[in-house]
Amino acid sequence: MTTKPDSSDKPLVVIAIGGNSLITDAEHMSVVDQYRAAGETAAHIAPIVNESRRVVVTHGNGPQVGFILLRSELAKAALHQVPLANCVADTQGSIGMQIAQSLQNEFLIQGKVQPVVAIVTQVVVDPEDPSFDNPTKPIGPFMSESEARQHAEDDGWAIAEDANRGWRRVVPSPEPIEIIELAAIRTLLDSGTLGVAAGGDGIPVIYKPAGSLRPRPAVIDKDAASCLLARELGAKVLVFSTDVDKVALNFGTPEETQIERLNAAECRKYLDEGHFATGSMRPKIEAAIAFLEAGGEKVIITQPHHLGGAIHGTHGTHIVP
Repeated sequence: MTTKPDSSDKPLVVIAIGGNSLITDAEHMSVVDQYRAAGETAAHIAPIVNESRRVVVTHGNGPQVGFILLRSELAKAALHQVPLANCVADTQGSIGMQIAQSLQNEFLIQGKVQPVVAIVTQVVVDPEDPSFDNPTKPIGPFMSESEARQHAEDDGWAIAEDANRGWRRVVPSPEPIEIIELAAIRTLLDSGTLGVAAGGDGIPVIYKPAGSLRPRPAVIDKDAASCLLARELGAKVLVFSTDVDKVALNFGTPEETQIERLNAAECRKYLDEGHFATGSMRPKIEAAIAFLEAGGEKVIITQPHHLGGAIHGTHGTHIVP
């Protein structure tokens, strides 16, 4: 016998799944491997829903967009290349399907009726955002300097050397301002549906003077987009599911110390002291501060298999106002 989802008011939790957490290691990068990882994560999310909580899932897509760009680069002699906005939309569909289907299957095993819908999500950015004049976010495959400069000449790409490993395309990373599908996401939540939204940070779009939308070749930080969605939906808790169990000070050194609890003031202090790297933990800490300042109650950072324990306070790092 199946049961219908409870439509009463429940506390809302936004769970942000990192794109790298769907790829466990270099030997397990295929679509099947990612689908299996999505299923394992879904098994840890379902109990949170069963505990009378509403849930919205967001997800990263960095490695997956890189795969699409590499395929496009390898096939450029036969097919047109894929615009960056379309890469984000493609991954929202593919990864969103994997997460939604995995969750639906998990609920089916439990004999529960719990609708799950993945939503292609557009996120508005400011066309005057400073990042458009100073693109720094590396994307796609590594290239030789000559290949990179040819792309710059032929395709108008901004290029840069990436940590002495080769040359890559770099794109703007503007701040997210507005989520176009926000009302639809709210409607789904009100109906008892679990939503998968703002995948891969959302498709960056700008408003034209007449009010129409136009995509922009950019990458929005996924943690900032998840924070914006959580704030706009009035979520109580924002969870970052990533590849570490806890936030650490002096990460990767003999003095590394894992932290179970932080407040916003301590987060600012450690940011100023340079403890959190720009490409890893810093965006999550900055998003945590913004979420708490907007009225959120708690931010949790942990690994996917610790999600259930983290919600109950036994795992992960808990950040409070």
